[in-house]
This record gives sequence, structure tokens and C-alpha cells, in this order.
Amino acid sequence: MPPKTGVNRGNRRPTMADVAARAGVSRTLVSFVLDGKPGASEETRRRVLSVADELGYRPDAAARLLALGKSRTLGVLIDVSQLFEAEIVTSVYPAAEKLGHDVLLTANLRGRPEPAAIEALLDHRCGAVILLGPMSSVDELIELAERAPLVVVGRRLPADALGDRLATVRTNDTKGMRLAVDYLVELGHRDILHVDGGDDPGADDRRNAYRSAMAAHGLAEHARVVRGAHNEAAGEEAARLILGEKHLPTAILAGNDRCALGLLDVFTRKGIDIPGDVSLMGYDDSRLSDNPRIDLTTVHQDAQGLAEKAVDLAVEMLTQGHASNVDVVLEPSLAVRGTTAPPAS
Repeated sequence: MPPKTGVNRGNRRPTMADVAARAGVSRTLVSFVLDGKPGASEETRRRVLSVADELGYRPDAAARLLALGKSRTLGVLIDVSQLFEAEIVTSVYPAAEKLGHDVLLTANLRGRPEPAAIEALLDHRCGAVILLGPMSSVDELIELAERAPLVVVGRRLPADALGDRLATVRTNDTKGMRLAVDYLVELGHRDILHVDGGDDPGADDRRNAYRSAMAAHGLAEHARVVRGAHNEAAGEEAARLILGEKHLPTAILAGNDRCALGLLDVFTRKGIDIPGDVSLMGYDDSRLSDNPRIDLTTVHQDAQGLAEKAVDLAVEMLTQGHASNVDVVLEPSLAVRGTTAPPAS
């Protein structure tokens, strides 16, 4: 093997030229080998791959996209009213920059149709698109994926809808709701009510998981769902409805943290002690939930993990033409704080 060329991996990233020099072949031949194209003998192919591994060479995704005439900008759709989505975006930027990609944001706003927001990203020729909690139908998402690789975050899609250009990154909501119900039951609660997310992304899975978890504890007759949404106003409306009934549940599991905050506000203003009279749980573990004055028990989702996996998938589909895993599922955990306690005797 030719003598080492003095590549200092501590100072810079190894290049294809470094691999070529160390292997004693042309840069073009290295490119053929790394891209899996014919033109090199088996001995040469093995030598090139061995040298690339020795040097720690990794293909430059940005350079490859430039050569292919593709954009290295990732478009991201966010609902600016959702605190948890904002936390995901905070981690999207460093994850994208690490892989040599830029980020372009657009907002899902009240009064602005979601298709128009997504179209804005496509009009700016984003190479791939990441949608945070989109409301678009499955058929619409499939059509969008035909125009650019698409990663949906925070929503489960049918398996037959996923493929080389459409993938999902989400939390195991079934497990998350089961953890919440299990925890409340262990505290001694039986009358556990769920204020759901209505038609919002993920609400169906969380609602169904709540019912299944209650049934698993033999509490199916206690299972009750009050329609809500993933915002404070829905929580406030649900709280007023619950307060108008003869008996309060001993525990309430909200569809997300924002809904839980709406419930908490109305209950405390009416003199209902949380958790003395009613235990309250949210879902997401947004940064506001651990504020000392809120101290909300909730189901934790890994915002950073969701962001990094979404970026990885988007870049993989953009550079490789397919995703190695079209449905990435992260595990939730409980964040136990001060809004839950055993039911009053």
C-alpha cells in the first residue's frame, strides 16, 4: 500500500482525494467504488473501501447534492402556537447544520390553509420537507411526497402509505397513555377522565390507548372522554363542562400540556385544589410544564430525539433516494411533578 499521505483527521474532514492518494488510485475511481458503480477490480474495490474506513471518510452529503443539482435546504412546517413543536424546531437547526443542510421555516397559522404553507416550502425548492403535526389527509401527504421527500413528525400514518419518499417520526403514544393510566391507577384513582385532542394529530391514538388502558385495569365502565383540542381554550371549555356536573372525577388526563393548562386555570380560579381534589396530567412535557408555578405531571416526549431522527430521515431520503426506516418510533416516559397525588379519602 502507498505510504500514508499525512491526513490529519483532527484538523479537517477526510476527503475523497485523501482516500484516492492513500489507496494509490484516481479520485474518479474512488467515486465509482463508493457509489457502487462498475469500473474497478474486486481487489481495488476492497482496498478503496478499507482505506475509506481507516481514514473515517464519510461522503459529503451537501457536495453530493450540489453535484446532482438538488437543494440542500430542508423545509419545515410548524404550528407556532404549539410549544412542543417550537422545541422540536430548536433542535432541528443544529441537526441539519451538522449534516450540511439549511433550514427554511413556514408557519401553520389560523386562517392560512395548510396546503398553502406547504406549497410555500416547495416553491422555494426545498430538497426535502419535514411537517410537524400536519392536518393534511393521507392522500394529500402521499401526493406531496411525489414532489419532495417528506417526513411527518408526531403523527402515525398507515403502513401502506409509507415508502421511499414518505416516512414518519413519532412517539409511542399507546405506551405513553398506558404509562399515564397505570401511574394514576397505582396512586389509587379509578374515576379517570380523558379530555382528548379532538381532531388534532395524534388524538385518535391517545384516545384509543386511554380506553384500552382503562379496560386493562378493569375500569372500562369508568372510562369517559370529553371532547377537546390541543390548546388552552379547549381545556378551559372542558373544565367548565366538568364543573357543571354533579361529581368531579378524581383524575383527568389531558390530550396535551396546553389543554391541561386550560383545565388548571379554570379549576384553580374556581377553588378546586389540584391535586387535592383532582389530579391532573398533561402530555408532551413542554418547557412550560416544569415551571415551578405550574409543576405539571405529564408524559415526556423527546423533542430533541424527534428532531434529530426527522432530519436524519429527510437527508437520507434526499441523498440516498430512500429511508432505511420509514416509521421511527421513540419511547415516552413519565415526568411526575406536583399536579398528581392519591385521591382524597
